[in-house]
Amino acid sequence: MIEALDQILVRAPLKLASIVMFVTDLDRSVDFYSTLLNLEPTLRDDTVALLVAPGGYQLYLRALGPRASHPLGGIGAQYALWSAASEADLDRCEAAMRQESTRVVVTQHDGFRMVEGRDPDDVPVIVSYPGPDLVARREIVPRIYGW
Repeated sequence: MIEALDQILVRAPLKLASIVMFVTDLDRSVDFYSTLLNLEPTLRDDTVALLVAPGGYQLYLRALGPRASHPLGGIGAQYALWSAASEADLDRCEAAMRQESTRVVVTQHDGFRMVEGRDPDDVPVIVSYPGPDLVARREIVPRIYGW
């Protein structure tokens, strides 16, 4: 019985647990991401905050100061795409983005709706509904080719 359980656990897919984002202003980014993603700030010091979702994933925000740069198009992670829990949740995310930026775009693609805006450091933030756990993606999102 234990061997069978071990085999199931070995085949279980890995899940993303945490994302680390570098930001210029920690307070502003904590406020934005707490509101946008319904995250709870749980730990904090002078330069780092840990925000946690009810489902368990974590967002670390690390303040690098006002002169830090964020070059899009370089090697490494560029931005994160989030999925909303419902259509109403996506509308809430759109409203949160519009409070931060006038550059918010809503598109429909491949059976889902995407809202794209910018965070306080002008980093792209995209939220979609339904998420890939509800509707399988059949095409690459055209926005991925935009940078």
